[in-house]
Amino acid sequence: MKALTTSVQKSWIIVCFLNFLIASLMGLLMRFYYLFPVKHINYSFLLHAHSHVAMLGWTYLMIYVLIVHFFIPKHKSSKPIYNQLFWLTEFSVVGMMISFPVQGYALFSIVFSTLHILFSYIFCGLVWRDCCKGKRTDKKLLLGAILFMILSTVGVWSLGPIIGMVGKQGILYQIAIQFFLHFQFNGWFLLAVLALFLKQFKNEIDKEQFKVFFILLIVSTIATVAFLVSWYVKNNLITIVNAVGIVLQLIAFVYFYKMLKPQISWFKASLSTATKMVYSLAICSLFLKIIVQLLLLIPDIASSSHQIRGFVIGFIHLITLGIITGFLFGILLQNKLLSANSSLVRSGVKCFIFGYVFTEIILFLQGGLFYFNIGLLPYYYESIFASSAFIVLSLILIIICELRIKKIRAD
Repeated sequence: MKALTTSVQKSWIIVCFLNFLIASLMGLLMRFYYLFPVKHINYSFLLHAHSHVAMLGWTYLMIYVLIVHFFIPKHKSSKPIYNQLFWLTEFSVVGMMISFPVQGYALFSIVFSTLHILFSYIFCGLVWRDCCKGKRTDKKLLLGAILFMILSTVGVWSLGPIIGMVGKQGILYQIAIQFFLHFQFNGWFLLAVLALFLKQFKNEIDKEQFKVFFILLIVSTIATVAFLVSWYVKNNLITIVNAVGIVLQLIAFVYFYKMLKPQISWFKASLSTATKMVYSLAICSLFLKIIVQLLLLIPDIASSSHQIRGFVIGFIHLITLGIITGFLFGILLQNKLLSANSSLVRSGVKCFIFGYVFTEIILFLQGGLFYFNIGLLPYYYESIFASSAFIVLSLILIIICELRIKKIRAD
């Protein structure tokens, strides 16, 4: 194999989308559960399976595929280790896919989750060795993403000692989980997709502006973990640290816009309509994320935000589906890694955007109604089920198209 072949690359992408589809079907089943409770389904177990497969089977593995494609030199990406590591990581995802719905957090699900972390360490080591030399801004951002990935796992490894000392009901246990999730979503995933996005700009951006953006983003990511700690520990200093982090994040993305502004016109001119749609979705979601975090500086909103399920799920989906998946879709379409000219893919993209936007509106609207003690939105469960079905439909359309193309190329 002289380079990462088109066939191998296409297989990786299809597997990632299949993981995404299975995670979405689990999510749809959870919506269905509220309409017609199923006795033999453990909702909590299914929730763990949905979140792990979505996070580690879709987001992590698609970032894996794109990092290998864009950052690893061709003579190095052709090495069998990258292909073997991909399938070993997928094996751990399938293990979680099966074990979590059956037993929740128990022996086998913990074993497969641990394997995934160990494989991710190997991947980080390979990427650091093979591509992180040089002064390009996108490489610096990727390096920061890798460091955050490693840092996030401190939260996981600390769970064992914490359970041994204070059990699962203690504050430290919850903080450790939130520590892992924060640095996964806001550190590793976000910085990785931004590095991949910057890679799409042909001309090197202003290094001084990038330096300010990069430093502010790193500092704000570390500082805003204080908000999650504030759920369990009430302290004015923690509140101040979080506020500083949010303001620094806002300034960071002002610099992000300023450093990309000179290239935006020609960049947009080269994009298809579908690509523009998903990039716009990602950028709008990023803007909304910052607005939501600014609103959380209001004490009354901050104190009740994590207690209202609609707000919590809506914010998680804002990051995972809106920002991260939006950028991933855009990069795939822009580089013809997804068949942008296919009517099936275009329809799939439109279904995804509609399902995501409609779901977010319903979740945040319902959260607002609960916040003001108004009650349940009429046809809430039916509406959220229907919007989730559009996301499932979108993935089915995309997978059908990609399988057809792979078959044609194989013939």
